[in-house]
Amino acid sequence: MKKLFPILMLSIAANLSAQKPAIAKIDSIVKSKVSSNEPGLFVGIVKDGEILYESYQGLASLQHKVKISENSRSNIASTAKQFTALMILNLALEEKLNLEDDIRKYLPKLYPKVQTKIKIRHLLNHTSGIRDFYDLMSIQQDPWWRKEGLDNNDVIELLQKQQDLAFTPGSRYMYSNSGYTLLTKIISVVSEQDFHKYSERFFKNIGLKNTSFLKNYMYVIPNQALPYSDWGDGIWQQYPMVTNLYGDGFLFTTLKDQLRFEKSLQNAFHNNNVLLIKSQEPIPNSEITTYGFGLELENRLGRKAIHHSGGTGSYHSQTVRFPNEKLSVFVMSNNSRLWSGAIADEIAKILLPVKEIKDNYDNRIRSISNNIPKSQLIGQYLSPGDYLIRIEEKGGKLVWRNGNNNPIELQEKQKNLYEIAQNQKLKVGFFKDKMILFYQNGKTRVYKKMLQESITLSDLESYAGQYYSEELNVDFTIKYDKNKLSISLSGWDNEHELEVLNRNELLVFDYILKVKRDRFDRVVAILLTTNRVLNNKFLKKTELKFQPKIQVDQGSINVTTIGSRNGESSQILLTKNYANGNEIWSKQFGGKSYDKANSIIATEDGYLIIGSTSSYGKGNYDMFVVKTDKKGNKVWQRTYGDFYNEYGYSAEKTTAGYLIKGTIQKCSSNSDIVNRDCTTNVWYVAIDNNGEELSNTILEEITPE
Repeated sequence: MKKLFPILMLSIAANLSAQKPAIAKIDSIVKSKVSSNEPGLFVGIVKDGEILYESYQGLASLQHKVKISENSRSNIASTAKQFTALMILNLALEEKLNLEDDIRKYLPKLYPKVQTKIKIRHLLNHTSGIRDFYDLMSIQQDPWWRKEGLDNNDVIELLQKQQDLAFTPGSRYMYSNSGYTLLTKIISVVSEQDFHKYSERFFKNIGLKNTSFLKNYMYVIPNQALPYSDWGDGIWQQYPMVTNLYGDGFLFTTLKDQLRFEKSLQNAFHNNNVLLIKSQEPIPNSEITTYGFGLELENRLGRKAIHHSGGTGSYHSQTVRFPNEKLSVFVMSNNSRLWSGAIADEIAKILLPVKEIKDNYDNRIRSISNNIPKSQLIGQYLSPGDYLIRIEEKGGKLVWRNGNNNPIELQEKQKNLYEIAQNQKLKVGFFKDKMILFYQNGKTRVYKKMLQESITLSDLESYAGQYYSEELNVDFTIKYDKNKLSISLSGWDNEHELEVLNRNELLVFDYILKVKRDRFDRVVAILLTTNRVLNNKFLKKTELKFQPKIQVDQGSINVTTIGSRNGESSQILLTKNYANGNEIWSKQFGGKSYDKANSIIATEDGYLIIGSTSSYGKGNYDMFVVKTDKKGNKVWQRTYGDFYNEYGYSAEKTTAGYLIKGTIQKCSSNSDIVNRDCTTNVWYVAIDNNGEELSNTILEEITPE
């Protein structure tokens, strides 16, 4: 052992000597990022279990010209998630909780209508389906940074109002800060301690003596590096931080503490530290392996890596670990002009051995068809995550559009094979019914081509109305006027024009509005998606119309119900109108009782009116269909139904004729009106071109609006 120690020391010394040129280059880069009178930058490197580099540049306080130092504490934002996750893992190893536990075991007021288990591990790796509270507040037009004193209890109160999830837990990944806010509450419940007290003791136990979560924004944080932003005018301003959030971020720490932690991680196997070893691995039983205990586990710079970034206001940070090379780079800053992630990568590239990355594209890249015309590549494609991608032509070149983002140019490599202009290693191949995004490492993403439906006048009018989210207590209104749709949302100063992407998807700013229809093709809700909020439901509260109007060459065909003067009957009125609304001709249909129209569709030789009647048929109301020619003359009329109430609402063309959609009523008694039980179900009736019934199907029970 005595002989081994000098040899080991000589080896370390030789390694440090070999690193000197690289360290000099890194030091030059770091010092070039900020001047001595700008907000600061912290950079540290740990290699082979020892601190290789440590740098403090710039100011912690511009007001008082206080320099960044080893005692300065900065907010590492979401890079803090690994520590919240570490506490959960520690409690699991102590068998005080199980990662497979449903979170409602500890938080029983959450999502009472959700039957699927929401497991603790789902919170850890963002697969729970719980929407991000920051974006929920943005939809409310009341962003987090404006809410003085906002704390974790306020967040949980907001989440308790949410009735459903964005997706089934475990079925997909969507980053959500909400999960980590809930984890802090679980830690408190399980440990039977205030979270801050538990976390302070935990940090001391792992050797982080100057690390703590924010408790109250008014409290003094010793040696705090204050956050500064330059809003583009060259003037530094201190970023306002008036909330009391913690757990998902808002962890104040020193570079010394973080480098101490990186050393512990690199030496974990040598010290048999099970907690730290497991914290760097995928979560057991998880459906995904690309995100673990508050850490991203995807490759970085072409190598196996464990990493995470964070950004809150002007604060930001990045930790990157390359376990095979035993290299860790940590960067944090209180300067909004910088980005820690880019700096960390720039530094890591200097220290990592040069590695040639070989092309390993999926074999399907070789089977791309070259006989599809360029014009057929243009269109809409659906991603695996249900996002709409548009391929458009701009200036003779194809571009990729995602939501309201700037178009990304596609550069043609060969017929129907393109490269992403900003990253030529990403290839886009077009096939007859899909396009595939090819990654250099062999991964692919398949996008299904969508059939493009034409947008009708009735479609545009059907979007109009007021929509309300009970979960957020927010509403918005869509208006239709002069072939344009506009939207106004609570908190907006002005209306804004809506872009119609297709029949069931609208777009305004970064809000994607997916149209939901009922069994009768009525617009009944809109699912709003923005950033980290997926499919937030807004129910339509007004103008729940069917299709009473269709567009024709000279104007429109309209169907409506008109009552008699004494109110004892009603009839169906069919009119053809000019575009300005003036009537060209009109026709009436019905009998001596009540006849009602709900919608109309165009046929090859005329029109089909769908409604209900008590003038004809077998019962109180029967489903009523009238076929006319192009001039509105009746060709035939039919009723469908039985003793109780059957209503017709809408129709669609089929190969055999038409499918009429409506409702049918069934009751337990024909005579006992007081005590009988009745149900109303969706009812589809298939008819031929002459109105003869082919079949009928009773679907789910419904309460019509």
